[in-house]
Amino acid sequence: MTIRHLRIFIAVADCGTMRKAAEELYISQPSVSQAIREIEEYYHVRLFERLSKRLYITESGKSMLSYARHIVSAFNNMEEAMNNAESEPKIRIGSSVTVGTVLLNDWVTELERQIPDIDVRVTVNNTTAIEGGICKSELDLAVVEGVVQNEEIISRIICKDEIVIIVNRQHPYAGKKITIEMLNGQPLISREQGSAERNQFERLMAENDIHMEKKWCCTNTEAIKRAVMAGKGIAILSKRLVEKEVEQGKLHIVTVDNVHVERNFKLIYHKNKFIYSSDDGI
Repeated sequence: MTIRHLRIFIAVADCGTMRKAAEELYISQPSVSQAIREIEEYYHVRLFERLSKRLYITESGKSMLSYARHIVSAFNNMEEAMNNAESEPKIRIGSSVTVGTVLLNDWVTELERQIPDIDVRVTVNNTTAIEGGICKSELDLAVVEGVVQNEEIISRIICKDEIVIIVNRQHPYAGKKITIEMLNGQPLISREQGSAERNQFERLMAENDIHMEKKWCCTNTEAIKRAVMAGKGIAILSKRLVEKEVEQGKLHIVTVDNVHVERNFKLIYHKNKFIYSSDDGI
């Protein structure tokens, strides 16, 4: 069993066919077939079911795939580290949008202060995309505010956040206390797919059979805030994201009777990721 076997296995799992995997790896299809067969014979398992000229990964294959991705990633990291032993260390950090907007810059600055020669690579996206990057070992660690669903990810709470309803200064709800039922049918300026379904406030409304009308779908929180200020609808955002606009009177936080939604900002990494701890606890 070699790293080459694992690279081929991962390519087949990602591509869905041996032909496409062979094209991606620039090797022959028989070489791909032989490598998969050798793995299956070595572990006495079936990695793929072959149906209608397409491969479907088995449960044994899924279990192996998780380990294979991180073994190959660790090997690549070792290769890079050894080939660039005198150069700067590198870390790939991911974050969800709220964390990336309000907290990540300060954290990265502090990390760079503590380790002056570190090369920090940052990816900011919704929690779904960041979780995928962790699972595929495209990211070393991340901080997210959304609900993490993959059981192979280790999650550690690092701080709390509050989610609030915001409106512009002319909105009838501005400065008032409302019931959650009063949100029913209201126009909503929403985050993109992969974010909203993990928003605890929206999940709470769904549980109470409250349905807002999604008028806008934005990937950018600044665009959401501007749409609300322009009177296009209501938004549900982190309180941290709107503190400046609320202080300036451009936006108002609406108090919802008997509703207070908090969520956790979490440090996440894959359970198979090698985490180095120095004597200093870093």
